[in-house]
Amino acid sequence: MAIDATLVRAQAGDDRAFSELTHPYLPELRLHCYRILGSVQDAEDMLQETLLAAWRGLREYEGRASLRTWLYRIATNRCLNALRAAGRRPRPEPPEPPFQPSEPTRRGEPVWLEPYPDTLLDGLPATTPGPDSRYEMKETIALAFVIAMQRLPPLQRAVLLLRDVLGYQSAEVAEILDSSEASVNSALQRARATLTARFPMRERESARLPRSARERELAERFAAAYADDDVNGVLALLTDDAWYTMPPATLEYQGPAAIGGFLTLSARYRGAPTKLIPTRANGQPAFGCYVPDEHAGIYHAHGIVVLTLAGDRISAITRFIDSGIIRRFGLPRTLPG
Repeated sequence: MAIDATLVRAQAGDDRAFSELTHPYLPELRLHCYRILGSVQDAEDMLQETLLAAWRGLREYEGRASLRTWLYRIATNRCLNALRAAGRRPRPEPPEPPFQPSEPTRRGEPVWLEPYPDTLLDGLPATTPGPDSRYEMKETIALAFVIAMQRLPPLQRAVLLLRDVLGYQSAEVAEILDSSEASVNSALQRARATLTARFPMRERESARLPRSARERELAERFAAAYADDDVNGVLALLTDDAWYTMPPATLEYQGPAAIGGFLTLSARYRGAPTKLIPTRANGQPAFGCYVPDEHAGIYHAHGIVVLTLAGDRISAITRFIDSGIIRRFGLPRTLPG
């Protein structure tokens, strides 16, 4: 009855009641938009668009679906519209290192992606939202999962998230997307096949690793070696098949030898050690990375490094070279020299 009374007040134009209704869903809606779009800023923009649309359309809300489902419908379709609009605009060329890099293991497709600050995960439900969910919450936050999602066509992305992550039935997903149940099931089958290949069991098991003393120790050892340009020290922490990537740059390095070659050239170009500040992204250990300014005597923010762990080793280092994302992690733009 309390919820119904709040809804009546909100439908009558009480913005405080509207906030009471929608506030509990904001963390999960923001994360949903991020999983679809791969960008924290775009996810925030879509969340605000969702709230505006919900506020304007609340009087027409009749309660046939739960308020949560109604909000997910708005958010999902806003994200799909944004992806369609983005698809009609040319993307900028993926960046290249400012020095001549070593030969990569491969050149992948550009992935336009940002890391997700763990501070934005506060308020999320502790368990998977639906009985038919195929993935645990920790898996669907992990960087490898979000990267795999960006490889899917937009509709498949939305269907898989609604069905396998949030646990909605196919009929419900069809209603949310204004589609047919047959189309939903077809898109889901294709999405599952692609995701199985791009997010295999090893990455799923790694995503389940909890915060622990072992994790902290491994992250600290990495930070000490990486900040001091101790390439051998970094390589000693890697699995034999570890990857070093720099989204959206297409250069990808696998294995200690290939990674070591790139890190050596990068350190030689920079000419001085970096500084790292610990943080967390996508439920994983991460660091704000700062590079020296030889003229000003300070260190400038240069992006975020995220670690993916496999047991007592690092299976992936993902380097996001973008000073703008630092502020979303509450980190300073500069550090003293």
